[in-house]
Amino acid sequence: MHNKNNRVAILGGLRIPFVKSFQQYSRTSNQDMLTATLQGIVDKYNLTGKLLGDVALGAVMQSSFEWNYSREAVLGTTLHPNTPAFNLQRACGTSLEAINLISLKISAGQIESGIGGGSDTNSDLPIMFQRKLAWKLIDINNAKSTAQRIARFLKISPGDLKPSYPAIFEPRTGLSMGQHTEKMVKEWHVEKQEQDQLAYESHMKAVKAYKEGFYEDLIIPYKTATRDMIVREDTSLEKLARLKPAFDKSAAGSLTAGNSTVFTDGAAAVFLGSEEYAAKNNHSVLAYFADCEAAAVDFVHGAGLLMAPTLAVARLLERNNMTLQDFDFYEIHEAFAGQVLCTLKAWESDEYCKKELGLDKALGSIDRNKMNVKGGSVALGHPFGATGARLVGAMAKLLNQKGKGRGLISVCTAGGMGVAAILEK
Repeated sequence: MHNKNNRVAILGGLRIPFVKSFQQYSRTSNQDMLTATLQGIVDKYNLTGKLLGDVALGAVMQSSFEWNYSREAVLGTTLHPNTPAFNLQRACGTSLEAINLISLKISAGQIESGIGGGSDTNSDLPIMFQRKLAWKLIDINNAKSTAQRIARFLKISPGDLKPSYPAIFEPRTGLSMGQHTEKMVKEWHVEKQEQDQLAYESHMKAVKAYKEGFYEDLIIPYKTATRDMIVREDTSLEKLARLKPAFDKSAAGSLTAGNSTVFTDGAAAVFLGSEEYAAKNNHSVLAYFADCEAAAVDFVHGAGLLMAPTLAVARLLERNNMTLQDFDFYEIHEAFAGQVLCTLKAWESDEYCKKELGLDKALGSIDRNKMNVKGGSVALGHPFGATGARLVGAMAKLLNQKGKGRGLISVCTAGGMGVAAILEK
């Protein structure tokens, strides 16, 4: 394959408001939300009738009825119908990986333009029947006679009719992400007060960003929502301190509903192109998608479930001959405030960086004033498959406003994985 190694320009990011699940977007599918988001990009960047090179979209909570939702979302917009699309999924890193794959295609010269994004909904869960019922129904369908069909039908028991709800836990440990994070914060000695402080700052930064109008051109209204509905201007450290533990309900528990992300519905996408495509079509370049890395840890045998971004970032820094301090902005996904604090402490630890990252010394501290400056996931919400695209869109705007610089993005995911990326201007 001939690789042209083009620079990949971020031409725009857009999303619908992130809302608490089971509220404004009830009975709304991933395909619905993605279609609205894509159409928003089409309208904003005058792409009606335009043929894009490819579209990559993903979701974690997927329904088998929407098996080709990316292509269907494209067909639901006014993009040229010959624009191809594909689905992918890397847990909470889904849309960051989607953007990475579109970027790689552009960099290689395979395509000139594309869109990467994702969505998620807990309000339209793919509720299924027990697998044993499915197997029995298949047997009934394959029956050779009416008598055989009746005989197989009579094998169905009332217990087979119990619905099966998707659960957010790790199949190999049986623990939820919150329970795993409780183990992490205990290992890293992260106190509840630290977590509440980060959560409070996340909300206050988001409130300030809204007052400044930062999100006005990054969000389009959808249904009854015109802005993110989880941001709490009225929260306080006192209110956060009163909340009870949500996962470890003993006195030792420190993760609460206030310092963790809530179930969220929403979608986000990023419009990408080569520099030549941008110039030819009069699109402004906000920033460049410079590099991306995915990593994983063996959480089954002792590693922290959400610590993989520490590895991904370390590899990115080494490959790009950079230090952790070489960035103007940091977007570190706040699945839980405690998880962010564990990551920061790990980077500051000589022992961890030597043993787990293979480095000579600690990566060091970051300037916390440069981290999640417009609010983080605790405040804005976390639709699993959409968060990466939200981060890229916000980071690209920050760099464009500054006029130059670099941004580091870090996303932890289920399955002990992490995805990190570098943006530059």
